[in-house]
Amino acid sequence: MRDFRDAKAMAQTLRESLTTKAVTISHSESLELVSRMLGVADWNTLSALLHAERRDIIAPIAKLKTSTTLYPAVPLRDLVPFPHATYPMFVGRESSFQSLNQAFEGGREVVLAVQREAGVEDPRFADVYEIGIVAQLLELEPLTDGTFRVLTRGLRRVELRGFAIESAAYWAEVVDISEGVARDARDVIRRIYQRFQDYTAVHGIMVPDIWLFFDQTRDPGQIADTVATRMKLSIKDKYELLATLDPMTRLERIEALLNRPQRTVSADYAATIRRALDHADRRRHQYATLEHLLLALTDDADASAVMRACDADLGKLRQSLTQYLDNELKHIVSEAGSAVPTQAFERVDQRAGLHAQEVGNPAVTGVNALVALFPETRSPAARMLAEQGVSRLRIDIARQPGKDKG
Repeated sequence: MRDFRDAKAMAQTLRESLTTKAVTISHSESLELVSRMLGVADWNTLSALLHAERRDIIAPIAKLKTSTTLYPAVPLRDLVPFPHATYPMFVGRESSFQSLNQAFEGGREVVLAVQREAGVEDPRFADVYEIGIVAQLLELEPLTDGTFRVLTRGLRRVELRGFAIESAAYWAEVVDISEGVARDARDVIRRIYQRFQDYTAVHGIMVPDIWLFFDQTRDPGQIADTVATRMKLSIKDKYELLATLDPMTRLERIEALLNRPQRTVSADYAATIRRALDHADRRRHQYATLEHLLLALTDDADASAVMRACDADLGKLRQSLTQYLDNELKHIVSEAGSAVPTQAFERVDQRAGLHAQEVGNPAVTGVNALVALFPETRSPAARMLAEQGVSRLRIDIARQPGKDKG
């Protein structure tokens, strides 16, 4: 006769039987039904009973001699972890701390589970996503405010089959999952490499080792996880990447996120772009450069206001730019017709759209373009801005709520 120890087998039998009658229920729904059939309030309670039964036989953290494994677990409110990455985490919940103690006393491995809602203080199985990761604990440091800083390294994806509190600690029952067969993804990797350079520049992300990593690694899954770790995305978007098991599909989703359509261009910024091209055309320049763009930005209502708030002398800036365009770019004078934006010009325009998306602007403005210009550190335009004391930091300060914009 079956008892509560056979709950999962019973749930599977129930699902299969209902399927033959054209009734479909989810795995979690079948677990809840079986729990009530066995006289237990819900699956979380039954799962805790199962865990207690197992720990009468085996030590905590030991590998089960089945497809499932029991680990201490930590629920995460605002972080989606990925394999192949090192994470500092700050732990304040007592149950999480007890889980870490269990892990440090055992195999130093813990399941990191992502909460569906950050506001849930005491999450249960229904409050965490199905896919998490097993992570290795590297360091545990107590902080003066009573919380703990934990350094972890992600190892691999797992599927959660249970999540509950027992003996004051979180525990997760998980199964390892396959991520599919890696395929040749050189073309996609090459495109992501190019787009990610602009993305990191726009978002001010420091990745000193990422380009060497791209040169040395051809594993599409590992590349996808490494890029996803560094992208600034919502918890929902990041979790969808974590839950995408096929490496090629994950890479394609990352490329789509990097290529998200730019925001609508404001009327003022559209006029600024046309003005930059006019500056080049009037001088019969073959190319429109960043210096043409910056000269146009000095007359852009949004960008000029921010530069004045940074104490820039716009008259001197225009004079320096005009002298440069008239005297230093004679070698690009041409009778060929309209000026063509340089690659640097196009990069800045593209970054402006990404920056607008990051800060939540409904449309791309001249300020977004001004911020997007700073990564072009070798350009005379960036040098002239620096001479006027205009920097990314000063722009951010000038644009704080309540700050006088000048």
